[in-house]
Amino acid sequence: LICAETATRVSSVLNRDVKQFGKKHMFDASEETCWNSDQGTCQWVTLDFPRTVKVSQLHIQFQGGFSSQLCTLEGCRAGEELVRISELFPADTNAMQISFALQTPFAAFQVEETVLDKLKITFEKSSDFFGRIVVYHLGVLGER
Repeated sequence: LICAETATRVSSVLNRDVKQFGKKHMFDASEETCWNSDQGTCQWVTLDFPRTVKVSQLHIQFQGGFSSQLCTLEGCRAGEELVRISELFPADTNAMQISFALQTPFAAFQVEETVLDKLKITFEKSSDFFGRIVVYHLGVLGER
């Protein structure tokens, strides 16, 4: 569901070095690049979709040691306030997160299908002592 017209924002970028660690690297399908947040608690990513979408899965790949042990998903329709959708409990690993419900080789968290225009993912509890988060891949699946 993430496309060139999806507006993305992140809470921070390590040393403000967007060229090396910017948000675009979560979506470039390269294993060599990543978004790296600066230190601090509760890092986040927002996705403003160009049209209403129905979200059904979230794919995410952290760097082990810099993952979030608790992710809160919030969403809303255009012009509305964000509401909590669900909480996810990722593993502290380098691998793409795996949905045990689907038993797929690609990780996916099964989330309750939700129709929205904006999605916010808050990384509540970093495995890094300084609160940094490193994401190599972020994908949202569903219907447009």
